[in-house]
Amino acid sequence: MIKQATLFTMLFIAWTNGISAQSTPGGEGTVVTRFIHSAALENPGGENPVRRISVYLPPQYGDSDLRYPVIYYLHGFMGTDSISPAMKTILDKGIRSAKIRPFILVIANQYTLFEGSFYSNSTLTGKWEDFTAEEQVTFVDRQFRTQARRESRGIAGHSMGGYGAFKLAMLHPEVFSSVYALSPGLLAFVKEFGPNSNSYKELQHVKTLEELKKTYYPRVLVAVARAWSPNPDKPPFFCDLPYTYEGDKLVVNQSVVEKWEANMPVYMAGAYADNLRKLTAIKLDWGRNDAPRFPLQIGMLSQRLENLGINHFAEEYIGDHGNKIWTADGRVLNDMLPFFNDFLQF
Repeated sequence: MIKQATLFTMLFIAWTNGISAQSTPGGEGTVVTRFIHSAALENPGGENPVRRISVYLPPQYGDSDLRYPVIYYLHGFMGTDSISPAMKTILDKGIRSAKIRPFILVIANQYTLFEGSFYSNSTLTGKWEDFTAEEQVTFVDRQFRTQARRESRGIAGHSMGGYGAFKLAMLHPEVFSSVYALSPGLLAFVKEFGPNSNSYKELQHVKTLEELKKTYYPRVLVAVARAWSPNPDKPPFFCDLPYTYEGDKLVVNQSVVEKWEANMPVYMAGAYADNLRKLTAIKLDWGRNDAPRFPLQIGMLSQRLENLGINHFAEEYIGDHGNKIWTADGRVLNDMLPFFNDFLQF
C-alpha cells in the first residue's frame, strides 16, 4: 500500500511538472516568413496577388512534435505583416509569464496600392475576405503544426484589423471560434466618417493620387470605396462614394450608402446574429482618449450586440489609439493573450 502511494505521488509530481514545463517554457520564439500566390487575390485593380505572411512560432517549436492553436492577427491601415522585435518580445513574454500557453501567431500582408484591403471581397482589388479566412488558414495548417480546428483558431486585430477580425469572425464562425477586436474602425457612419464631417468635403477637392497621399481621412475613404463600392468606369480612383458635395451641399448616394452599410458591423449584426452566437467568445476594447469615432462606434456595436442577446466583453481603458497596444503595459500582453488562453482549445 505504501509503495502504491509512493508511486502515485511520483506520477502526480511528474504530471504537474509536465504541465508547468508546457505553460512556462524558457527560450524565445522564432519568426518565419512565407509567400502565398493567392487565387482569390487575382484582380483587375493592380494589386499583387503574391502575399507575404509572417508567423511567430513558440519556444521549443522545433524540438517537439506538439501542435498549437493559432491566433490570426490583422494589421491596421498602412500596416504590413511585419512582426517587429518589440512585438516578438511581447509574444515571448506572454508565454514566459504564463499569460498564455504556447501558440502560433500569423500576420498576412494586406497593404494595398491604397494602403489597406479592409479585409473585404472586392471586384476591383481582389477577394481579401476569402484570402484571409480560407486560403491563408488552409496554407498555415499545411505548413505548420497547428491544431487545425475552429476551436483552436482565434482572430484579432487593431483598428482596420479590429474591424476585419470582428467581421470575419461574424461571417466565418466555422473557421474561427473567438475574436478580440482592439479599437475596431469603420463600424458605422459616425464622426470623421459621417456624412457631415470634413472628410467628404476635403475629398471633393482631391483629383490625383499625389494629392490623395497628402491627406489622411480622404485616403481612408478611397481605400474603403475601392473595397466596398468599386466602379471600373470612374477614374482616377475607380470607386463610388456614399456622400459627395456640390459646393457646400451634401449629396446622398443611397445605393452606395447601402453597399457600405452591408459591410459595417453595426448594421450587419442583426442579419448575422446566429453566426455571432456560434462564437465561443467576443471582446471589444477601445481607448478613452482615442479619436472621437472609436468610443462612439464601438459603444454602438456593443449596444447592438447586447440588444440581440449576444454575450460579449466590452472594455474602455485609459489610452489613445496606439499607445497601449504592443507595450509591456498594453492590451496585447495583458488582455488579448489571456483572453485567447481562456477561450481557445489547447
